[in-house]
Amino acid sequence: MRAVVAGLFCVCFGVGATLSIPTYAQSGLPQGTIDYRAVAERIVEQLQLEPGEKVLSVAQPGMFEAFVPHFRYAVMQAEAIDMGVIDVLDPPYPDGWDQDVIRDGFAKSRDAYVKMLEDIDAAVMMPGANPTLPAYKALQILLQEKAGPRRTIHFHWTDAYSPSGNVTGLTGVNVLPGFPPPPMQVIDAVYQKAILETDLAALDEHQDRFIAAMRDAEVRVTTPAGTNIRFRAEGRDIIQQNGDASAARMRKGAPFLDREVEIPGGVIRVAPLESTVQGQVVYPHSAWSEHSVTNATIVYTNGKITGATADVGEEYLLAELDAAPDSAKYFREFGLGFNPLLNPEITPGWVAYYGYGEGVVRLGIGNNGELGGTVSGRFFRWRDLLLDCTVTLDGEVWLKDGKFVQ
Repeated sequence: MRAVVAGLFCVCFGVGATLSIPTYAQSGLPQGTIDYRAVAERIVEQLQLEPGEKVLSVAQPGMFEAFVPHFRYAVMQAEAIDMGVIDVLDPPYPDGWDQDVIRDGFAKSRDAYVKMLEDIDAAVMMPGANPTLPAYKALQILLQEKAGPRRTIHFHWTDAYSPSGNVTGLTGVNVLPGFPPPPMQVIDAVYQKAILETDLAALDEHQDRFIAAMRDAEVRVTTPAGTNIRFRAEGRDIIQQNGDASAARMRKGAPFLDREVEIPGGVIRVAPLESTVQGQVVYPHSAWSEHSVTNATIVYTNGKITGATADVGEEYLLAELDAAPDSAKYFREFGLGFNPLLNPEITPGWVAYYGYGEGVVRLGIGNNGELGGTVSGRFFRWRDLLLDCTVTLDGEVWLKDGKFVQ
């Protein structure tokens, strides 16, 4: 079942005055940015493939095609078995195609793929593939129902839900209000560096320390704009995107979303125990009902939305929330980025890779079933990002104004 994804390109930003607006002279842009061979070899290294493991790629035709042969060869070099590539059929579709035919065909394909792909040990989801498509969804079903050493690499680069780009022509980034969109060469250079040069051991150690401190603590998130919310993780799964895509990690019983390994890594995510979520979140600049809204404020009591106001555009905020089912009008998740190579200071004017950069906070709304929460309903927002948060664990400061202090 596909949930409604709202606000994919909105971003909440409270420290714009500290960053200069970048300019991108054409002569200064990196050229021939992507080293497909190096990226392929690094991904295979993170998979830690075992001899005889069966490895598949799921790809959208025309996207990252130059990467595919390097990846397949690297799989063979690791003495694993290259099972080839499944091409997805992604929109937009030609005029006149019957949507009922597509839905029925996708359902049949998904069911057939579940049987066909049962022996696949690892798969790479290329840019353009997403969970609404049959092969991808079938692999997710197998991850959830069969477990074992199975794992997938989420190698999005661009936004999996909008491979053709948004109004600026870009996808896997959040462009900040008042800033120009970065050229794709710049994005390519940032993402490639993060894949090839992230110190995964240091990333894992930093995340481990935070998770250990958070597990039994009260988490409080505040911002200068007025966000002040607290919650507890209790016994909920804490998703740790640390780049470890090994079969050994999966055999330890990794949660579903830890089996979908993001490249580049960097975020920890948790759906807090709903009854512990108290306070408010203020989004200085965000989009609701596809309109700009200023200082949208969402109030939570025991995890449920009990109030919503805005300085400008309140009618759009309320319209989106009113359209959501009551079962989804709850706090969704807390996410915190740790990757120093995706730090917002490296990307002035835009936020890289879904908020995985060091110090970026994600505060979501709605369905959190995939995270192990109990909020249901066909609505969620997961791309609202805050760059100037202070995060405390039982009163101890870990993040101060968007900067880690420990």
